[in-house]
Amino acid sequence: MPAELRLPKLAEGDATGSVAKVLVAPGDAVTQDQSVLEVETEKAVVEVPAGRSGRVTAVHVAPGDPVREGSLVLTLDAEDAAPDQAAPPAPPVAADPPPQTSAAEASAAEPAQVAPAVPAPAGVAAPRPGAGLPVAAAPSVRRFARELGVDLARVPGSGPAGRISIADVKAFVRSGAAAAQAPAGAYAGAALPALPDLARFGPVHRQPASAVRRATAQHLGQSWPNVPQVTQFDEADITELEELRRRHGPAAAAQGGKLTVTALLLKVTALALRRFPQFNASLDLPQSEVVLRDYVHVGVAVDTDRGLLVPVVRDVDRKSVLALALELGELAERARAGRLTLDDMQGGGFSISNLGGIGGTGFTPIVNWPESAILGVARQKVEARWDGEGLRPRTVLPLALSYDHRLIDGADAARFLRYVCDVLESPFTLALEA
Repeated sequence: MPAELRLPKLAEGDATGSVAKVLVAPGDAVTQDQSVLEVETEKAVVEVPAGRSGRVTAVHVAPGDPVREGSLVLTLDAEDAAPDQAAPPAPPVAADPPPQTSAAEASAAEPAQVAPAVPAPAGVAAPRPGAGLPVAAAPSVRRFARELGVDLARVPGSGPAGRISIADVKAFVRSGAAAAQAPAGAYAGAALPALPDLARFGPVHRQPASAVRRATAQHLGQSWPNVPQVTQFDEADITELEELRRRHGPAAAAQGGKLTVTALLLKVTALALRRFPQFNASLDLPQSEVVLRDYVHVGVAVDTDRGLLVPVVRDVDRKSVLALALELGELAERARAGRLTLDDMQGGGFSISNLGGIGGTGFTPIVNWPESAILGVARQKVEARWDGEGLRPRTVLPLALSYDHRLIDGADAARFLRYVCDVLESPFTLALEA
């Protein structure tokens, strides 16, 4: 009996994506839990299961195709088409999200939402006729509009039957309408003009931005203008810590882990977050409240060929350094292989970004909202330091703490970072306080 497989809801906040890989072909037999498709969202690559057993009779998508919740992806000659296993019906196509939605939310809006009519500002084009009906625009035009924070429901289309082109979106932005539609505090990129013609100055070439790159641009574009950030710098003398790390590294390697500075920093940071809970909190201004997390989940930035990914290590305060080293290595490997799940990248309350393996003397990391602080780590260095009797070579680790100044005062940031340095400089503290 024929059965349609439609794309299920990928995760909270992810309604759209693009096909990364098709794992089956017509004629293939599949089982209920077998993965048949890989879909790249703005956060991760998600495997889509068949949902039932049967034989593939048709594949309706190809790598690179845009898909959303409810898209038809496969047709199966199902062995069991019981109602409780039936594929969910396709949701109705609707207009793009309303103007009040931020750029990051717009890209993941629920398909059943319809943009309400909003009066156009003076001198700005009114909503196109039939606003509230499906918007006629190609996927490339929709992506372009999302990146600029433009609501397509308000863009007049010049094509047949009001179809909207990229040129129409550019004209809409130049008219000033995009800035007028954006709410206060919205993504700063929403009011940016279209990119000038760079080809006038010499040869250029274009390549599509990956879903990870688009998500990074939108997320950091929100964080930077909306979170007043300050960066505090300090240095830790990790000479003794490095000796212990080299001494115990083989024991960790024997169990399949790598005793890295980042793994140690995870544990040290957990101690600091318990001592300074405001660094593990979020400011909820609409409710005039501070939300304090009772758990310690820490995100760790991982450099991959797809862009920067930040998997989250959960319950860091309850795990040993060795357990953290093993888990961190596994998460980093999955990140670089494109195998992180959406759950792997959600729920963090603090982040660590270690660029020491690449180089640099310091940097100012951007707070990963809704978190309130992030620790940046630069390359360690050996320098001569006075120990009271003479100059001795010491290994020094530069650290940078960026924080939301609405929630965290400078004095508290200095105390937090100094505590981190003190623990790194006296590794026995880990055993005393863990």
